[in-house]
Amino acid sequence: MHDVRAIRETPELYEKAWSAKGLSGSELVAQILGLDAKLREAQTQGQALQAERNDASKKIGQAKAQKDEAEATRLMAHVETLKKDLEAHAEAEREAGEGLKSLLETLPNIPAADVPPGKDEHDNVEVRRWGEPFAISSPKDHQSIGEGLGLMDFEAAARMSGARFVVLKGQLAQLERAIGQFMLDLQTEEHGYTEVNPPLLVNDAAAYGTDKLPKFASDLFQTTDGRWLIPTAEVPLTSLVMGQILAEEELPMRVTALTPCFRSEAGASGRDTRGMIRQHQFNKVELVSITTPDQSVEEHERMVSCAETVLKRLELPFRTMLLCAGDMGFGARKTYDLEVWIPSEGRYREISSCSNCGDFQARRMNARAKKAGEKGTRYVHTLNGSGLAVGRTLVAVMENYQDEGGRIAIPQALHRYLPGLTHIGGEG
Repeated sequence: MHDVRAIRETPELYEKAWSAKGLSGSELVAQILGLDAKLREAQTQGQALQAERNDASKKIGQAKAQKDEAEATRLMAHVETLKKDLEAHAEAEREAGEGLKSLLETLPNIPAADVPPGKDEHDNVEVRRWGEPFAISSPKDHQSIGEGLGLMDFEAAARMSGARFVVLKGQLAQLERAIGQFMLDLQTEEHGYTEVNPPLLVNDAAAYGTDKLPKFASDLFQTTDGRWLIPTAEVPLTSLVMGQILAEEELPMRVTALTPCFRSEAGASGRDTRGMIRQHQFNKVELVSITTPDQSVEEHERMVSCAETVLKRLELPFRTMLLCAGDMGFGARKTYDLEVWIPSEGRYREISSCSNCGDFQARRMNARAKKAGEKGTRYVHTLNGSGLAVGRTLVAVMENYQDEGGRIAIPQALHRYLPGLTHIGGEG
């Protein structure tokens, strides 16, 4: 959510920012300021009318005390007129307020000053690259490898659930579980994140506070009682501070969770229809940080490093991309994507997205912080990132560690989670 006062004071900043996101910035700002003016005018007039009504009511008592019935009758009629005027102004205030809120809640966050301009992924900037792509002659894709081993079944999944689901079996299911456990252990034991086991169903307030509602309702799955299946653990983890006033001395707060995630992929028709890249259900390790405004930039860089460490330990080649303004997500102020090398496609694919949302989500969920000994509060900053998407990491491991015999070598970092196994599809 946006601060209307900030838009009022620096309209040109918002015009430029929203134009960089492909929107009509000047028209949006004009519409916001128009609704804001109507709201404030209705509030001012309502206050003036209420003061006049209070004064008239007081004078009625005085007139009756003086037995001036004519004056008392006149004043009572005037109070009735003021009551109707107050109701009309209250309705005008309500309409302007709701219109302003409805508009603001659909507008994206504004990019940070150091976010590069651009329209889409072609304008993103490579920040760094790690590792060299594996030299694999005629690499198979992960679906061919998994089905060849008899450990990946898309047909069975389709029979019971439809498209964009998969059944993993045996050693491949174990490998997927080992990857998730390795990520969770790394983030908790070495990077200081606290593990959380959150609900997978959330209410409207949690989905709204993390900017998933109302704009992205079609991307979510809703239950018959009105709850929402989480699209990522960002939603419940960030919602831990919803409506709370935190002690600044205890920030940053760092939490992580390994959960199933559910997405309708409403806008993904025809994209990544083969394999596990884009599924309705997948596992992911989520990283969330809650910070003060002056900590969030440094915390963002730290979070990216924590996600990168996963790929380095698994020895998977990747690159880190700074997203341009036009390619960032709705709630993000600044985003880095990690893209891992996929041999069968001969290109890098996103495996993690780490975003600093500033106070955008905190305003929506009213999450604030307070310094000890001070009266005032300020909105916290929220950050979230994948550390990592487990299914896509499984894809990367399968393809980068494949051999000509159709087996999958197990990365050294995962050996302690799969005792006795060095390959999927063979032992020893």
